[in-house]
Amino acid sequence: MKSLKDMETGILSTFRLFTGVQFVITALGVITQELALFQTQSKVITLTPIHLIEPGLVFLYLSIPNLRQSLKSFYLPIGIMAAAVGLILEPYSIGNHTPESFVTWLWRQILFLGIPLYILSWQYSIRQVILFSGSATILNIVLLSFALGLRELISSSLPVILSVQLILYLLIGYIVVGTMNTQREQWQQLADANDRLAQYTSTVEQLTISRERNRLARELHDVLAHTLSGVAVELEGLRATMRRDSEQATALLDHSLRAIREGLTETRRALQELRSQPLEDLGLALAIRTLAEGYASRSDFQLALDIDQELGDFPAKIQQSLYRIAQEALANVADHAQAQNVLVKLKRDRGQIQLIIGDDGCGFDPDSSEHENHYGLLGLRERAEMIGGELSVESGVGKGTQVSFRLETVNGR
Repeated sequence: MKSLKDMETGILSTFRLFTGVQFVITALGVITQELALFQTQSKVITLTPIHLIEPGLVFLYLSIPNLRQSLKSFYLPIGIMAAAVGLILEPYSIGNHTPESFVTWLWRQILFLGIPLYILSWQYSIRQVILFSGSATILNIVLLSFALGLRELISSSLPVILSVQLILYLLIGYIVVGTMNTQREQWQQLADANDRLAQYTSTVEQLTISRERNRLARELHDVLAHTLSGVAVELEGLRATMRRDSEQATALLDHSLRAIREGLTETRRALQELRSQPLEDLGLALAIRTLAEGYASRSDFQLALDIDQELGDFPAKIQQSLYRIAQEALANVADHAQAQNVLVKLKRDRGQIQLIIGDDGCGFDPDSSEHENHYGLLGLRERAEMIGGELSVESGVGKGTQVSFRLETVNGR
């Protein structure tokens, strides 16, 4: 049996609603019958105010929240049992016991006993449905046998109605249970897919962070480690020549100081990149412009910019990926291309965003797996795929390189 915390979402509110509808319909039936009796003086009575007790008590039971905490896993079965037994016992609260009167009661029972049956089928399995339907049929047969006698019961149409009730309840229960089981499987598959997506997102995030750390580590290594290594060699030479040749020692010292200052400048720049948020501070267009100008000043190449100042609004994830693609491509130009001229183009035309970074450097063979890893092309393609974009790299030995990225946006976003 399912515990309270495993109760299906919305099942109690549905049970309470159906019971309230039953109470209202019964109340209208009682009022209608009382008016008919007053006008015709008929003595045929099928509904009395006492028949409001069962749906009223069940509705009250379902409306007391503290009972759920106290009864726990027994709370819902008690409500289902009370609703079912109350309906089955209803006709015996009045004295008019004839096969014709019971026919009316059984058809009414088929209608309203469907409420606890539906709730039972929603929450539990087909086994409980069979037990419920069979128990209701057996209890009806026993009570009718006492009220009418076994012979009169068999000779009436009541056994046919009870058979119809049993078949109908089993069919309804089977359909509801099957539907709910299918829905639960779909919910579970959706939950599993969400878990996998969350794990994938976490993995991608970790890989992105790892790549950024590796890139900054390379920059710090290229700048700081090379600078310090060069300064160390020069200081060794300075110590050796200090006493013999003061002019040469002074020149070495001046060169070492310049190298140290340049290394400090580059180190501060790299550390600033760790702290700064260029997209939030500058916007995508100005951030890429500033990024390209920074690489041009450090790597001493001529820069041609063709960047739309008004790119419109689109998700931060896309902007971040565009910026990182530009950053990685420009880092490749600075580290490997030996270029004299570099083009950075960022355009947005209707539903398409286009980023092109081209150079006239030494180029490479894009089909070589060695260059795939060395130039960081795998990381560029992964970034493009993460946002559904298309990345192409055109290059040749001695012919320069062009990295092109395109992304189709939906409704301008």
